[in-house]
Amino acid sequence: MSSPDSPLVFYVRLQVKPERTQDWLDAVHTLIDRMSEEPAFISCDLHRDAHDPTLFTLYERWDEASVQDFLAHQSTDYRAAYDALLPDLLQKPREPQVLELVQSWG
Repeated sequence: MSSPDSPLVFYVRLQVKPERTQDWLDAVHTLIDRMSEEPAFISCDLHRDAHDPTLFTLYERWDEASVQDFLAHQSTDYRAAYDALLPDLLQKPREPQVLELVQSWG
């Protein structure tokens, strides 16, 4: 469960087909641009693995009380369009994880 001091955080690993990397990057940029307009959106960071140029991670932060609350707001046309592209773009299904904050420094 998240709170204003501890947002809902997702860590998503995506292994992209080497020949489809730019197509996926275009699709994920469109997705994140649209996500950023949602009221509960806080931030999203896109990372590429330093040793594997086809391995990406998304680190998403949302102002939602729970995964269930988050999912209740995610039936959007733009998400469905992105999800429909993934089988052709990814080597294997994405690997989402929900992270719980243990401690923060800063």
